[in-house]
Amino acid sequence: MTRHTKGLAFLAFALTMPLSQDPAGGTSQTVTTSELPPTAEISNGLIRAKLYLPDANRGFYRSTRFDWSGVIASVEFNGHQYYGPWFTRTDPAVRDFIYKGTDIIASAQSAVVGPAEEFSRPQGYTDAKPGETFVKIGVGVLRKPDDTNYSGYANYAIIDPGKWSVTKQADAVETVQTLSDPASGYGYEYRKTVRVSAGRPELVIEHSLRNTGKLPLQTNQYNHNFLVLDGAATGPEFTITVPFQIQPSQPPDPKDAEIRGNQIVYRKALAGEDRVAFGIQGFGKEPKDYDVKVENTKTGAGFRVRSDRPVASMSLWSIRSVISMEPFVDVSTEPGATTTWKFTYTYFVAGQ
Repeated sequence: MTRHTKGLAFLAFALTMPLSQDPAGGTSQTVTTSELPPTAEISNGLIRAKLYLPDANRGFYRSTRFDWSGVIASVEFNGHQYYGPWFTRTDPAVRDFIYKGTDIIASAQSAVVGPAEEFSRPQGYTDAKPGETFVKIGVGVLRKPDDTNYSGYANYAIIDPGKWSVTKQADAVETVQTLSDPASGYGYEYRKTVRVSAGRPELVIEHSLRNTGKLPLQTNQYNHNFLVLDGAATGPEFTITVPFQIQPSQPPDPKDAEIRGNQIVYRKALAGEDRVAFGIQGFGKEPKDYDVKVENTKTGAGFRVRSDRPVASMSLWSIRSVISMEPFVDVSTEPGATTTWKFTYTYFVAGQ
């Protein structure tokens, strides 16, 4: 069993256990097949992808930050594994993630993998009073506990996860979430299809958001892109490239990374609690600037992601175990209208 397979097996096991129990602790527990998260696999003969499916009781991800649909557990291409756990265990007492010895411990809110997506702005949270409801697209109807500001790292009570349906094919998985919250005035039909393209090492994520409520849906959506390519440590082998001259919100520490025009290059292998993270500007208003490439120059393996919508904002977050380029798009949708967008991932190994 490879280290990647071991990691995925551990993670599936860990997240089916009660979150109050430490999966790395001394208590043993037998997990039956019926208790494992529901999954689906798709392939075109060139690439193979495994997806976690939404399920309020057994789903791999059941917290309130990330979209439940189409969480991509793994993509394999030409002997390379692109996604998997970036953390070693979970703890519900953690807000986001922490370091403890050699462990990276993630919260329930942040314990997700692969190209995981989030609608960054909740609907109706500011107007709701404590005890009333608001909506997080891709999650459900949530309850506002108090007057504190909304936080993606808080775990809100889920009042209604909506109605989910899943359609599986050999090369595609479609998930649909239908939700209505008359109390807040929000409602929608959210459709996502993850498919592999025939004859190409390409994975496409297609989205459709139809506003069925009385109020506008005002939000950006982004993909966190948790890249753990072959389990390699984040370091000088990795180069990030975009089609514009990068203007950072704050330059990275020069001992860790540097910006070279339209590229980000790591100067050393990140270790311990090292972090390279900053906002990125310099992109224009056309979809052509949503074009991100991350490559391991030692192995030649990498991926490129493009979209049919312009970048609304962009950031980089990386630690020793993961690199995440996070482009945001505006998917705000008026009542009665439908917004569509897609992300196209191309996987490659240079010279092959």
